[in-house]
Amino acid sequence: MELTLLLKDQKNELEEWFKKKKIVEREAYKYSQKVIKSKLIKVITGVRRCGKSILAYSFLKDQRFAYMNFDDERLSECDTNDILSSFYEIYGKDIKNLFFDEIQNLDKWELFVNRLKRLDFNIYITGSNSKLLSKELATHLTGRHLAIELFPFSFREYLKVADFKEDVGTTIGKGSIKKEFNKYLLNGGFPEIIVEEEDPKIYLRGLYGRIVERDIINRYDIAYKKTFREIAITLLSNPGKKISYNKMKNQFNIKSEHTVKNYVSYLEEAYLIFLLNRFSYKPIEIEKSEKKIYAIDSGMINNVSVKSSQDYGGIYENLVALEFLRKRSFNFNLEIYYWKDIQHREVDFVIRERLKVKQLIQVCYDVENSETKKREIKALIKAGNELKCDSLLIVTKDYENNERIENKEIKFIPLWKWLLLDKNE
Repeated sequence: MELTLLLKDQKNELEEWFKKKKIVEREAYKYSQKVIKSKLIKVITGVRRCGKSILAYSFLKDQRFAYMNFDDERLSECDTNDILSSFYEIYGKDIKNLFFDEIQNLDKWELFVNRLKRLDFNIYITGSNSKLLSKELATHLTGRHLAIELFPFSFREYLKVADFKEDVGTTIGKGSIKKEFNKYLLNGGFPEIIVEEEDPKIYLRGLYGRIVERDIINRYDIAYKKTFREIAITLLSNPGKKISYNKMKNQFNIKSEHTVKNYVSYLEEAYLIFLLNRFSYKPIEIEKSEKKIYAIDSGMINNVSVKSSQDYGGIYENLVALEFLRKRSFNFNLEIYYWKDIQHREVDFVIRERLKVKQLIQVCYDVENSETKKREIKALIKAGNELKCDSLLIVTKDYENNERIENKEIKFIPLWKWLLLDKNE
């Protein structure tokens, strides 16, 4: 198909798509206002279908722009010299704003974008593979781009779509928001689920399958497809658990630990999972530490994973991890770890900023169990003393209080309420 005709079709499809879409302003838009004024290349990354294209459109909606979506297999090997010519033919010679969707599918895209930048174009690009983008950005576009990382909807964004206006200080309001939170926990934050009300099980299983099959297995030409699928679903099904590459090698009968590391990294690069390091002041120990694993979305855990019963503790912990990943996307000084000592006491999250440990957080779904509560508090106080941190928090299902134990103030807060706190709290 002629390139100009194909791009015209994409232009028309985009215009029709946005006419039908309900555009919800994302928090990333609010926190990225400097992007609009910047002349650097704007790079929006994140898992498939999390809203990257709509965010880019939000920045460009009041301007004329040329559009090209490389998720169309017919464009994967197109001649980049023809692209600009087609843009001029469709949009006119005075076009200055360019929007490229899923650009990692174009071979040597970074050289093309660099050339366009030298021609003084204002460029927005999106991509759903962190490695394919970051490697080329670091090599060819260092200092010439601004990065924005996008995630599925936060609970705050979910309530905005739901037009929630109840006073949570009242009995009715509190009951209503807990009902909404349970829906969010079960179905997750992908825009098609929340805004378009797609069936979570059908939609999320289809999305998961597309990412695993097309974006990973086909892209990296994985030989042991069945084994890779088993590893992927196992990791997705165990949020908050630690992984060992050597144990996985034995469990899945894989010859090389290096192969296991590659498989896990592919899932991480596609934004399906995230890994958390154990806290240490020594970089080499951080690198060698066991990793804790989290999934991109609680809805995907609930609707795709193979667990026979729901692990609310793991899903609660996963939601806290995701919230800090969102915060980190706006605050590059933020670092997130877990803590564990030689007595195997653990704290779920260590939050460090500019070399200072700012907060320690435990996630305890069943705080009413006295033994569980005692264990969580003991580890939290031990870590607080060791890391010289007095901001100690336990995120719970319902319990809320401030307790003073061993001269330490410990705050207890329900997860739904914690998720509504201001970004800086």
